[in-house]
Amino acid sequence: MRSVWSIDVKTVDDSASAFGTRGSIVSHPSSATPGIATARSRENWIAGSTGSPADMDSSPEWASHGWSVGILKRILIILSEFGYWGEELVGPLETFDEAGYQVDFATPKGKRPTPLPPSMDPQYIDPPLGKSVTSQEVADKVKALDASNRYDKPIDISTWIPERPYWSSPTLLRDMEAYYSRLDEVEKEIGEKYDAILLVGGSGPIVDIANNDRIHALILLFQKLNKPIGAECYGVAALAFARDLDNRESIISGKRVTGHCKEYDYKDGTGFIGVMFNMGPPPYPLEYILRDATAPEGEYIGNVGHATSVIVDYPFITGRSTPDSYLTGEKMVEVLEEGLTRYGW
Repeated sequence: MRSVWSIDVKTVDDSASAFGTRGSIVSHPSSATPGIATARSRENWIAGSTGSPADMDSSPEWASHGWSVGILKRILIILSEFGYWGEELVGPLETFDEAGYQVDFATPKGKRPTPLPPSMDPQYIDPPLGKSVTSQEVADKVKALDASNRYDKPIDISTWIPERPYWSSPTLLRDMEAYYSRLDEVEKEIGEKYDAILLVGGSGPIVDIANNDRIHALILLFQKLNKPIGAECYGVAALAFARDLDNRESIISGKRVTGHCKEYDYKDGTGFIGVMFNMGPPPYPLEYILRDATAPEGEYIGNVGHATSVIVDYPFITGRSTPDSYLTGEKMVEVLEEGLTRYGW
């Protein structure tokens, strides 16, 4: 939720310096669980040998460490095409890399995501907080990630997830059968490929994520499969609006969540990538929507006045805003690795 900007999504040369290594992990063999190979230990072995990855398991050197190839977890990260807040991607992504996870990126229409300019500017003062929320270190990491080719070709959600037909369709029955049949196929894909989903925040999700039916369907599939669902800042809005059409009840009804609180909302200057438009304040106070969506048995927890606010109420892991980015990633890892089901309430 930062100021007004309008920039064109740039073309990044594949030779640009990368934010880490695509698919790399910074876990080290010395700290790995005996018998399980981290991606970095595998990477280091390959880098120091003349063999191929396929030769690894039969290598005496590899076997001498007691390692075998383990199944790496994979996270699906959803990003807006109208601007994401840099740290809200870099924080969890860095944490996932360190945990040894693989990551796939997806956007509503398959366009390359772009960080919001203030999220790369340590001099930018956040009006509600009256201070900078971006350190030089984080700004450099965001710029390095954006200069890399790591998310150059995100998954196109519009071609992956089917569009629910209009009820006015003259072939509605056949259309609905095809719709649910395709969702069954996607459910199987998700079940076999992904361990969790994360919706990154910023102002962009207001435009193309919060009320996106395809993304709602995707979230509902992760919920059906009982897989962790993470969301940050204004990305949490999609959880409030994701509902089964049979009962129209939000999936976060009865749950505890956090999200961008009223005190943190701009009074003016809400802007987006590629659009010269000052929306003024956000089109809706997210806090109010979350309060209504979780009621009557659940709760919105803003933690106003506290430096961070991350809430885990399985399967949901929600982060309030930018300062919560790394902690959101850490809690998602704890959910996946340690079975954490409750935190922050």
